[in-house]
Amino acid sequence: MSTAFDAHAESYHAALDQGLSVSGESAHFFARGRIAWLAARLRERGIVSPAVLDYGCGTGTAVPFFFELLGARSVLGIDESARCLEIARGVHGDVRARFVEARLYVPEGSIDLVHCNGVMHHVAPAARASLTRHIADCLAPNGVFALWENNPWSPAARYVMSRIPFDRGVSMVWPRTAQQLMRQAGLHASAPEYCFIFPRGLRALRFMEGRVSRLPLGAQYLVLGSKPGPA
Repeated sequence: MSTAFDAHAESYHAALDQGLSVSGESAHFFARGRIAWLAARLRERGIVSPAVLDYGCGTGTAVPFFFELLGARSVLGIDESARCLEIARGVHGDVRARFVEARLYVPEGSIDLVHCNGVMHHVAPAARASLTRHIADCLAPNGVFALWENNPWSPAARYVMSRIPFDRGVSMVWPRTAQQLMRQAGLHASAPEYCFIFPRGLRALRFMEGRVSRLPLGAQYLVLGSKPGPA
């Protein structure tokens, strides 16, 4: 990401909601939905009460959901935008949640879960491998990198991005590329899962999403990268 996001900090949520309004839902709906989906996957892996690093946390929208839905014991928000972090500290900062500029954070290999939503498509393609390795270095053994990205196969995702000023003209990340980046960083990459198929007008059908999550229908996808544990 770029510090150009400082210029969008004050209008960030309004811009997201404007872009997402075609779905009938708000940015908070999607933020909560992502963490709820992720919580189920972490339970399957036996990961409870994780130490969470939210890489590219923006203004901290996901922070309450880490505590509510994941039972996180701590949250560290990392971002390149000093202004976004200032807002995040004012709204979400407490003894369990702190926020640090990306350039100041040194990986210690102690994080159980790195969450990264909609960040990689703002990173230059040539720099994505380096960022993925950096994130892998943040993880403790058996830790998980949860990468959420907008689905390039989805016309709905592309349309929404065209409506959001800071998402226009970016290079989207294909699921296979996300998996390759994780493998190159020494992580075991899961198959992608696709979420958010039905807009609010068709919400009665949302119960089916889990059954068809392997099909590239949803507006976003999730790939999990697991760091190997001790031999």
